[in-house]
Amino acid sequence: MFAIVEAAGWPIWFIVIASIVALAIIGERWWSLRASIVMPRNLLAQVVQDFRQNGVTPQMLARLANGSPLGQVFAAGLRNAKSPTPIIKEAIEESGRTVAIELERFLTSLGTIATISPLLGLFGTVVGMIEIFGSQTPQGGNPLQMAHGISIALYNTAFGLVVAVPAMIFYRHFRAKVDVMLVDMEMQAIKLVEIIHGERR
Repeated sequence: MFAIVEAAGWPIWFIVIASIVALAIIGERWWSLRASIVMPRNLLAQVVQDFRQNGVTPQMLARLANGSPLGQVFAAGLRNAKSPTPIIKEAIEESGRTVAIELERFLTSLGTIATISPLLGLFGTVVGMIEIFGSQTPQGGNPLQMAHGISIALYNTAFGLVVAVPAMIFYRHFRAKVDVMLVDMEMQAIKLVEIIHGERR
C-alpha cells in the first residue's frame, strides 16, 4: 500500500486525508442515525400512557429531553400542553428544526469531500503531467521521470474517484434517511398533539 502511495507522489496525501475524514464521518453518522437512537420504538405510546396517568411532570420532560431526538420534540410539545394547538405545533416545529440540524451534522462535510475528491485527483493529474513535460530535454526524455509522472497522474485520478463515489453514495443515503426520520417524527408529534387535546385516541 505504501508503495502505491509513494508511486502516486505527494498530491495523493490530500486524497488520503479526505478519505480518512470521510470514513470517520460515515462511521459516526452510521452509529448516530440508528432508528433505536433517534426514534425509540413505542416511545409515543409510552409518552401517551404517562401523560394520561400523571400528566406533564418535570421528570417526564427531563427524561424525554435527554433521551432521544424524538423525545426532544415530544418534550417541546408537552411543555406547552395547556396552550392552544397552534402554539404547541409551533413549539414542536422549532424543536424539530433544532433536531434536524443535529441529525444533519457532518453531512455537508461528507458531501464536500465527495465533490472535491475528483478535483484533488485532477490536481494530481496536472502535477503528473507537469513532471512528464519537465522530463523533456533537447537530448530526449528521461524514461524514469516520465514513468513517475504517468504514475502520479493515473494513481491520483483513480484514488480521487475511489474516494468520491462511496462518499457520495453515503451522503445521499444519510440525507434520505434523515428526511424520512424527520417526516416520521413530525407525524408522531402531530399525533401526540391531537391526543393531548382529545382530538384523537
